[in-house]
Amino acid sequence: MMENAIGRTVPSQVEGYGQAKPFNGAFQTLPDMLRQAPAVKMRKPADSKLVDSLEEVFRRIPVKDGMTLSFHHHFRNGDGVLNMVVATAARLSIKDLNIAISSVFPVHAPLVEHIKNGVVTGLDTNYMSGPVADAISRGVLSRPVIMRTHGGRARAIECGQLKIDVAFIAAPAADDYGNLNGVMGPAACGSLGYAIPDAEYAEHVVAVTDYLCEYPLSPASISQTRVDYVVKVDVIGDPKGIVSGSTKVTKDPVGLKIAQTAANVVRAAGLIKEGLSFQTGAGGAALATAHFIGKMMEQAGVTASFAMGGITSYMVDMLNRGLLRKITDVQDFDLEAVHSIGANPNHIEVSAGEYANPFNSGCIVNKLDTVFLGATEIDADFNVNVTTGSNGLIMGGSGGHSDAAAGAKLTLIVANLLRGRLPTVVDKVLTVTTPGETVDVLVTERGIAVNPRRKDLLEKMIAAGLPVRNILDLKQEAEKIAGIPGKIKTSDRVVAIVEYRDGTIIDVVRQVTD
Repeated sequence: MMENAIGRTVPSQVEGYGQAKPFNGAFQTLPDMLRQAPAVKMRKPADSKLVDSLEEVFRRIPVKDGMTLSFHHHFRNGDGVLNMVVATAARLSIKDLNIAISSVFPVHAPLVEHIKNGVVTGLDTNYMSGPVADAISRGVLSRPVIMRTHGGRARAIECGQLKIDVAFIAAPAADDYGNLNGVMGPAACGSLGYAIPDAEYAEHVVAVTDYLCEYPLSPASISQTRVDYVVKVDVIGDPKGIVSGSTKVTKDPVGLKIAQTAANVVRAAGLIKEGLSFQTGAGGAALATAHFIGKMMEQAGVTASFAMGGITSYMVDMLNRGLLRKITDVQDFDLEAVHSIGANPNHIEVSAGEYANPFNSGCIVNKLDTVFLGATEIDADFNVNVTTGSNGLIMGGSGGHSDAAAGAKLTLIVANLLRGRLPTVVDKVLTVTTPGETVDVLVTERGIAVNPRRKDLLEKMIAAGLPVRNILDLKQEAEKIAGIPGKIKTSDRVVAIVEYRDGTIIDVVRQVTD
């Protein structure tokens, strides 16, 4: 074990992962590798890529014990392809698979039995919730899960750290030669941004579709040149499962107060200007912040250059009203956004690497003026946890949290001071997802706290008359209301490695003891 730059004890060696590097600061680790490449292939003119079944694909590749199979999560809780593929592996008595999926949702509950049966022995993901996350937290998997950021996953794939043997891409639309998009067909999901690195770098690429189109499919998010096989199935997923949480501006008075204050912070920082760029999630408070910023933009007569993130109908409405010039879209959070990316040329599909990979010549998050993010917990050093819940169980993960926080000029954590009856501000978060050095302001209903690293911001907030508080004062106020929470009991066994976007280890998750 070793201690990293934020005082977290992390392992130096991890089974199935190799030698680990401790987190040394958000921008201290520099790339020292080359991009990897899959084997070169060819197809003769008469070759067909259409295959009758997944079983036949498994035999042709062939899929063997110990391989890494990858999947994307654009269907979120409506995905049907991962379960279908792993069930095929189980029928063929294939064991010891490593599953690399960009996010895990409750719909993926069958994975638990496949883990218990030895079909799956490794998991690599950016986010987990539901039965799989609960089972992992309680030690069902023999070796630790690797939890990355969205940009970190793209980096790991491109640089060869995450080597994919077979990428199974759920394709809402495909032609018989492997051109794919996400904007057509009965299961349209919009952007395929998280599948693009898998398609580019996997040794074998399989498109699984329920909507086969005439060649050539246009537009093509993923080209025929990277797809080896196309399988037609009955249903690849339920697009209704794409919708995540609240996609409407909150009507909760506390949430509205926090959102208004957050917008005031952005204005006080001098960012309500022509060409503003921002990222927001799909939560009600985050959308409310965007709503208030939109009103400020209208009053100031300015237009934002672009918005980024999981895209919702609210962002689409801002684009259509002329408040945004462009949307850059790696994932859609509702069906209005799915429709927009297929119809509006200013709604632009981007890959996960273009979005947030820190090891390229410039990712989109580097161009963000501001981002509004949530928190399960935040501590006195402004470290943020969005990986584990108050019971110690895994309930999320970084996704793009750490990536956007690192890139934006102004990173806001927008959160209620209390979550139920638990303080949001704590001495030390249970799990560090995003390091405090990349977080600028905490916004709560009882005041804002500015990271001491940002003295320039503190002066602007005070000058604007905003309710500035010391973060320790906010912590004490929360504890007076709710008391000091008890310490969560965990064993020494590590069940998940939390990797920062640069490939270093920022923290670990230890097994919960009930």
